[in-house]
Amino acid sequence: TAEGLDDVPLVSVSRAGPLPLSFAQERLWFFDQLEPNSAAYNIPRVLRLNGPLDTNALRRSLDTIVARHEVLRTSFLNDSGKPALSIAASTTVETPLFDLSRLPAQDRDQETRELANRETQRSFDLAQAPLLRAGLVRLGEEEHVLLLTMHHIISDGWSMGVFLRELTSIYNAFMTGESTALPALAVQYVDFAAWQRQWLSGALQKQLDYWREELAGAPPVIDLPVDRPRPPVRSFRGARQSLAISKEITDKLKGLARAERATLFMTLLTAFQLLLSCLTNQDDIVVGSPAAGRNRPELEALIGYFVNTLVLRAQLSGDPDFRESLRRSRTVALGAFANQDVPFEKLVEELQPTRTLKVNPLFQVWFAWQNALVERQEFNGLTVESLTIDSATTRHDLQLTLWETANGLGGAFTYSTDLFEAETIACMAEQFNTLLTIVVEQPGIVLSALRAAVNETGRAFRNRTGEQLEEAGRQKLKSTRRKVVTGTQASSKEELWTKSHR
Repeated sequence: TAEGLDDVPLVSVSRAGPLPLSFAQERLWFFDQLEPNSAAYNIPRVLRLNGPLDTNALRRSLDTIVARHEVLRTSFLNDSGKPALSIAASTTVETPLFDLSRLPAQDRDQETRELANRETQRSFDLAQAPLLRAGLVRLGEEEHVLLLTMHHIISDGWSMGVFLRELTSIYNAFMTGESTALPALAVQYVDFAAWQRQWLSGALQKQLDYWREELAGAPPVIDLPVDRPRPPVRSFRGARQSLAISKEITDKLKGLARAERATLFMTLLTAFQLLLSCLTNQDDIVVGSPAAGRNRPELEALIGYFVNTLVLRAQLSGDPDFRESLRRSRTVALGAFANQDVPFEKLVEELQPTRTLKVNPLFQVWFAWQNALVERQEFNGLTVESLTIDSATTRHDLQLTLWETANGLGGAFTYSTDLFEAETIACMAEQFNTLLTIVVEQPGIVLSALRAAVNETGRAFRNRTGEQLEEAGRQKLKSTRRKVVTGTQASSKEELWTKSHR
């Protein structure tokens, strides 16, 4: 816990008069004023529920959670250009039922996916509580899909876990007729916002000094090898490229981390920053990364926007080898964790980087390590499975998320389609795997040698992709020759070749 964090008591504040937003909420509100119909800050969750579902109990459970957490009854109004917070005494969650049970089996999944994507892409009006939507898709008598979407201004990844645990607990209590064993909440999110502002008025300076020194002279923009010029205003449109890292490589990465007294997070962060250095030829690499932002026990059971952004800088001058890069990374990460209480918004305000609608301030690439995926929920008489949906938005130029699986590591690159083609990111995923394979075998390899190996992988990938495209074109041409007669005049080979490349 940061110095001074416990000196300011976290207590329930009076609800009379104007109530404070947290710094993070304030930033999202201003963003929403600039981009009022954006879905970039929607947090979706899709759950398949197999078994006999009591839809009435589910709806009552959702309303009970909303009654329990003030933040789910909070709306954000515009008061002469400034945000004003309003908490409703009560509100209900609209839960429309989409009945797809009469569709042919093969169409149901596709229709469900499209419904989920539509729900995810639908923007919220921040002036209308609740900033939470639910939808229930009926696929059969005992098969449903629950669609949940929250706005980030009242939630984060951890909060979604809290929400699902409470939903399970309350639903089970309704089904068995027992009382819910959830403890009362001593404080609410608005109390945290008031406490955050009070704490920051005192203990902020020391942590700010750390960040000012740490980020002095950092490059404002990373020079990624983009396929298209950056548009004047970001669209936030994105796509996703999955990747997998074998158990063998993962175990060796863990061994390497132990040898350097580092964590797997630090080791993967180092590898990712080295990859970025290889791709950009820059030796000063800045990425953003999330910290839970719940540094007091009272905050762990709350729903709200607590997650904070840490700015992690890798200075890779002097052609360091992997071990040395990891040592530097470890020092940076430990320093960042010790000074993680400065809200990112406050940091931007203090450092005053050049602001533009084209790029994020301070960093454009994001690295997230999910060391605890949400556990399976046990609804009464139901099996619950979490479904992934390909979110078509991204808040960053490039984002890498990694998590542990039974077979090693799973992960995904999410990228801005304003800037990148799918092939470029597929190539990047292969280059990352190459880099990991090399560093676990040769942790003494220097950056310049790593750069050469990564570039060679890129060349080989592009050659292979080019050959596959040509071969696909030739196969298409053969089948077209066999099938197509265009009127009385046979199409020329060149015309068909052109068509096959469309």
